[in-house]
Amino acid sequence: MKRTVAVLGAGSWGTALAIVLADNGHRVTLWGRSAETVDEINARRTNRRYLSDAVLPAGVTATTNLGAAVSAADAVLVVTPSHAVRDVVRRAAPHLRDGVLVVHAAKGLETDTLKRMSEVIREELPAPLGRRVAVLSGPSHAEEVCRKSPTTVVVAAEDHGVAQEAQDLFINAYFRVYTNPDVVGVELGGALKNIIALGAGLSDGLGYGDNAKAALITRGLAEIGRLGYRMGANPLTFAGLAGVGDLVVTCTSRHSRNWRAGYRLGQGASLEDVLAQMGMVVEGVRTTKAAYRLAKRYGVEMPITEQLYAVLFEGKPPKQAVEELMGRDRTHEWEWIVQVRDAAR
Repeated sequence: MKRTVAVLGAGSWGTALAIVLADNGHRVTLWGRSAETVDEINARRTNRRYLSDAVLPAGVTATTNLGAAVSAADAVLVVTPSHAVRDVVRRAAPHLRDGVLVVHAAKGLETDTLKRMSEVIREELPAPLGRRVAVLSGPSHAEEVCRKSPTTVVVAAEDHGVAQEAQDLFINAYFRVYTNPDVVGVELGGALKNIIALGAGLSDGLGYGDNAKAALITRGLAEIGRLGYRMGANPLTFAGLAGVGDLVVTCTSRHSRNWRAGYRLGQGASLEDVLAQMGMVVEGVRTTKAAYRLAKRYGVEMPITEQLYAVLFEGKPPKQAVEELMGRDRTHEWEWIVQVRDAAR
């Protein structure tokens, strides 16, 4: 069924997903804050600031008018940076139609409240619409999606029918979509992997090589799993697309903003200079702050996150952070998995 879809956020990922939706025959309105970007999309079919290789199909039109973008939509995709989600959804809510499907693809946590994005969205929607919220996540660089490279992601919703509806919206020959009932796990996997990607980039910037990066990815997955389990996620989710899949692609690709930011930090740049040069949101920085607080709240050990927090916000030299990680007390590799097993008995 062809639908009218509003995509809120004209950055790289919003632009790429708008292309997917238009390729599926949906009528797409792409909302952005920048009049310059919107005018370029409508006049030239390009968005060179955020996605230089993309050519947008004729089925995509852009606007800076949020109300107009969502008022005729029967599906809304929220793809703004995580810190902007609450404000954008709050302003869009009065214009939404009854029964609209809301999907978000924002990979972060709200820093002040430590809430997941679906929790934030539900708080800003009328109660009936809050039951029709799904999350899309997984290993998916916008640069490759816009070139129609084979990509596989997952959508999660508490209601399986809602997840299937979102699956039908996006799935096509180059963009494969699985469903998953574990909203908590899918959202946490997508958010927390950005922290580990910062660490992987930092390790590469220090010149430590593949051994160190493989260890960071593997032990980073353990951290994600520990916190996720304590917050109610299914540990199996972290073995899937929203867990290890997204973690690997974000930690190993130069497309990754988080990896690039970490790399610059490892080479000695300050956080302020890194963020200024990037010119786009690096979700892992805010997420490190949120995850650090969540670890304290839930009593979860997250040594990689703790060391990155010290580097980002307390001025610790990156090399010292790595040395302290390597000098930690001995422990058992499967410790957290054993805890999960024992809790299930």
